Amino acid sequence: MSHALVRSRNLLLAVALCLAILLAGCGAPTTTATSEESEPAGETTATSEESKPAGETTVQATEEETTVNGTMKLYIGEIEVPVSWLENESVAALKELAKGGLTIEASMHGGFEQYGPLGADLPRNDKETVTAPGDIVLYSGNQIVVFYGTNTWRYTRLGHVALSQAELTDLLANGNVRITLQSE
Repeated sequence: MSHALVRSRNLLLAVALCLAILLAGCGAPTTTATSEESEPAGETTATSEESKPAGETTVQATEEETTVNGTMKLYIGEIEVPVSWLENESVAALKELAKGGLTIEASMHGGFEQYGPLGADLPRNDKETVTAPGDIVLYSGNQIVVFYGTNTWRYTRLGHVALSQAELTDLLANGNVRITLQSE
């Protein structure tokens, strides 16, 4: 074969390989940070989304979620913070658990969250979620997490603290905190 034919064939193979790689990537799941169930909320490791059940998508907070205000109070230390609670069976169970008060000794983790054990398993509807500062979620069915940063993992959404990221950081980023829930 002539050099021109060999170069043309090699170029064609290189283009075909690049095209195959690009086409394989189209529609393929992307890699996100996830954690293992046994790790604390938000401890992340890189894992492919291909391990998610078929048809599962990443969920972010939407305006369609129904919120219930004033049904349960949340305190960080001694400070009551404004919360919009979602209306779902997890929040209903948490509200029942918080009758008479529920105190959680929360631990700071990863520079973006405080998490702590609820002392009971709640109903859960975990979905791959990208959190935002102020999000309150249920992790592993038995831990509450309040974010002052962001993370991606499978959570059940509970509500959202209506404070700025700076206010949340002031309340949550200076060591472990006590979170108290009181339902009406």
